[in-house]
Parts: sequence; C-alpha cells; structure tokens
Amino acid sequence: MREKVTQLLNEALKEHTHLFLIDMEIASDNKIAVIIDGDQGVTVEDCIAISRAIEHNLDREEEDFSLDVLSAGVSRPLSLPRQYKKNLGRNLQVKTTQGQTIEGKITQTTDTEVTLEWKAREPKPVGKGKVTVQKQAVLPYTDIVEAKVMVTFN
Repeated sequence: MREKVTQLLNEALKEHTHLFLIDMEIASDNKIAVIIDGDQGVTVEDCIAISRAIEHNLDREEEDFSLDVLSAGVSRPLSLPRQYKKNLGRNLQVKTTQGQTIEGKITQTTDTEVTLEWKAREPKPVGKGKVTVQKQAVLPYTDIVEAKVMVTFN
C-alpha cells in the first residue's frame, strides 16, 4: 500500500509543481494522511486534486482505506528549505540546537541556511540609557530544532 500511495503522490506532485510533500503517514488500519504545502500556499482545490489523484487510482475492493489530504497549516513547524523561502519577509521563531530562541524576520534563504534580522534594545556603549540596534543571525537548517512562523493580526 505504501509504495502505491507514494508512487501516486509523486505523480500528482509532478503535475502540480507548486506543491510539495511535508509528510505522509499510513496507519495500520490503512488511514492515509498526506500533508502538503505550496510555494503560494495551498488551496482547497489543491487538496482535492492530490486526493483524487491518489483515491481514484486505489481499489477499495482490493484494500479498504481512508484518505485525508491537508495543508501544512500555520501552526506546524517548518521542515524544508522550500518552506523558509516561501515565508521570506515573515517573522519566525526559531529554537536552536544550542538552546537559544530567536525571533526575527526572514531576510534571506538558501538551500542550507536562513538569515533572520531583528531590532534589539541594548545599553549604550558610552553613557546611560539604551539604544536600538539591528541584529542578524545566519542559521544553518541543521542547527534549527524548531521553526514556526509568527502570525500577527493587524
């Protein structure tokens, strides 16, 4: 079952190149869960297209199953470089392997790292008071334990 679903999913994603796989699980009771994301987000129509590509090519008479195709959702942590690129310009909260938590705007991404920028208040180098400074961190994806987009409502 897993091989057939994987094959059908890969074929569907080749036809819908703006979409990409985040996760796929098949439980022992043949409950299939596919989580996708897209370069410009995921529409209901995208989920339906992927669902149909899989469902219409599996035989329920041969093996019963249930299928859910979902978008990654805003609360799900980022897991692929393509997701960081898609969220360029948005605020991100990152937990690193060193135990740090950093919040900043994604200003640049590559296949191996993400650049975050933020403003911080720090003591003045001379005299009393604080000054606002621009900070930057370049984080390799391998140093990120969890990264979540910070949703703001205006």
